[in-house]
Amino acid sequence: MSSSTFSDRIERMKKRRKGSPEQVKVATESYRSMAMDGLESYDILQSLLSTQEEWEHRGRGDNATRYVIGAMQPVKHQYTEVSLKTAKRIENQLEKRLSNYRLDFRLQGSVALDIHIKGFSDVDLLIIDKQMLMYDRDGVRQNFYTPTLKKEDDVILMLRNTARDELRKAFPEADVDDENNKSLKITGGSLQREVDVVPAIWWDNIDYQLSQEESDRGVMILHKERRERIYNSPFVHIKRIESKCNLSNGGLRKSIRLLKTVKSDFQDEESMKIGLNSYDITSIMYHADINNLRHNAYYELAVLVETHRWLNYLCSYPDEAKKLDVPNGTRKIFEDDASLNELIKLTGVINNLVNEVINENSGIFGRQLAANESALLKSIPVL
Repeated sequence: MSSSTFSDRIERMKKRRKGSPEQVKVATESYRSMAMDGLESYDILQSLLSTQEEWEHRGRGDNATRYVIGAMQPVKHQYTEVSLKTAKRIENQLEKRLSNYRLDFRLQGSVALDIHIKGFSDVDLLIIDKQMLMYDRDGVRQNFYTPTLKKEDDVILMLRNTARDELRKAFPEADVDDENNKSLKITGGSLQREVDVVPAIWWDNIDYQLSQEESDRGVMILHKERRERIYNSPFVHIKRIESKCNLSNGGLRKSIRLLKTVKSDFQDEESMKIGLNSYDITSIMYHADINNLRHNAYYELAVLVETHRWLNYLCSYPDEAKKLDVPNGTRKIFEDDASLNELIKLTGVINNLVNEVINENSGIFGRQLAANESALLKSIPVL
């Protein structure tokens, strides 16, 4: 692959991380219309756009190595802070306008875990109605709960409809989209980020009843059209990912960002979808070798080495891949052969990237002399 191709990828990655001209224009107009929205000053935004990130000075020119190093890095914290502040604005309005409700607010998703790859990333905000909850009848505290005649479907739908109406009043210039079956989507107007508002109630599962730790507590959301109840444990997911990230010196987060970036660029270039979402990618790398990822503290390409090794292992042993659970244990990562085929696609993209990194640093002769690709990758110096 030519260096110009990686120049294009790096330029696209910069725009993804810093925002497109259209996004910057919206942010500018948002700031001018309301001084407290998002970034406190347009000068800060301008400074971020014009300042190079540390990874942009690494490697030798716009090549595969620089691309890989950049793809691993977190989005500048100022951008993440804006996403969090935008979600907080939504929370404040709902808390004020739905004062007759007893609500809890929690974040979930990529921004909450700092594994997002876009500067202008959307945020998932759970709004949890405390007037009722679901509980597991096999839990140790089952006898502590008082039954209710309220229907969980009705409670969540009422919360959704009320939140929708009040958000439209609070942000008249914004678009509050009610089409998604699981959440409301609010974007535009004075808001610098898209926020997905997910109505829910608490689900006191077996683990939570035993530990009484909120990180073990689940939520129940509703599929609006089918009236299907969906039980999930987003805080277990967050807890377990954060734990392994800490054990890996941040290597797990870097691997997840790398795969999400590579997937995004592949889809842009090839107009071919890879059917693995952020949750799937995070779950796949959760089971990688943490000790191998830990080496990133002094050698960042160790993340690429382990990502490459782990994906190829799963493709070589599909029966083992099918045994893997998502971090919160609610389902298998690969529930059918179709999802494994998507893994094969993503692995092929990573394999090509590994070849590029090796070739530009060692040449074809050095490559032929290497005992294996991982060993050769480990010998590549990164400035």
